[in-house]
Amino acid sequence: MGIVVNLDVMMAKRKMSLTELAEEVDITLANLSILKNNKAKAVRFTTLEAICKALDCQPGDILEYVPDEGE
Repeated sequence: MGIVVNLDVMMAKRKMSLTELAEEVDITLANLSILKNNKAKAVRFTTLEAICKALDCQPGDILEYVPDEGE
C-alpha cells in the first residue's frame, strides 16, 4: 500500500473542514482533496509544513507507511 495520508483523521480531530483548511494553507480545494483521498503522488515540504501548522500536528500524524501485503 505504501504511504497513506490520514489528513481526514486530523481534520476531524481538529473539527476543520476541507474548505477551511484549503483557505488557511492557501492551496486549492481540488489539490487538497487529491491529497486527502490518497491520490497524490507527491507533496511539497512547504505544503506539509503549512498543513501541520494549521492542524497543530506533526507530519507523522498525517503520513503513515503501510507495507504491501506481500512484504
